[in-house]
Amino acid sequence: MRIDDVRRLDLGSFVRPAEETGTGRPGVEAVYGYVVRTSAGVLLLDTGLGQADDETEAWYRPRRVSIDDALATAGLATGDVGLVVNCHLHFDHIGANPRFAGRPLFCQRRELETARAGDYTLPGLVDFAGASYELLDGEAEVASGVLVIPTPGHVDGHQSVVVVCDDGSVVLAGQAHDTASQWSADVLAARAGALGHRPPLPEPSPWLVRILELDPRRVVFAHDAAVWFP
Repeated sequence: MRIDDVRRLDLGSFVRPAEETGTGRPGVEAVYGYVVRTSAGVLLLDTGLGQADDETEAWYRPRRVSIDDALATAGLATGDVGLVVNCHLHFDHIGANPRFAGRPLFCQRRELETARAGDYTLPGLVDFAGASYELLDGEAEVASGVLVIPTPGHVDGHQSVVVVCDDGSVVLAGQAHDTASQWSADVLAARAGALGHRPPLPEPSPWLVRILELDPRRVVFAHDAAVWFP
């Protein structure tokens, strides 16, 4: 695999109300998925915005791109996808999961337990006919050179994917951070001591050292089109 083999999919967007942005103004957020051809078949990270109840629909005003149209931009169809990873199980990341019934859905065990406890996501997108979860309790290699790594923060059961390519690693960060700028700040926090800065210093995410050990050349995100480069 090469870095350019990782493809971004536009899965839609939604309007985050002013009450949630912290800026006093509403903001439009994109929803992205990613595909990569692996030794175990085509891996898809996240499947798009689910159809929510009327109140949620009115609150977020989503624009959806069907999974068929999104995959077509990468020359793929749903039948080409061999394995699915969800960074977490909120409704904007699992909308087309039922289209992949019978195929492995990789998820942290604690995330599935949280989703099933209620008041978290859309239950029909979690437990549907043919749902085939491969539950993980931490880091796992799901295909040769493809690692799923827990990256809690946004939610406790969040996970990201690291694809080790011939020309470097790509991190499919999901919503480990909302933006590339937040990721960059976290990396600087992890490296502050080595850069010669003296305490007090910010604490990096506890999982970041593991990600940096894999020498990422690019990091991409679920809600930001910007790409982090070292």
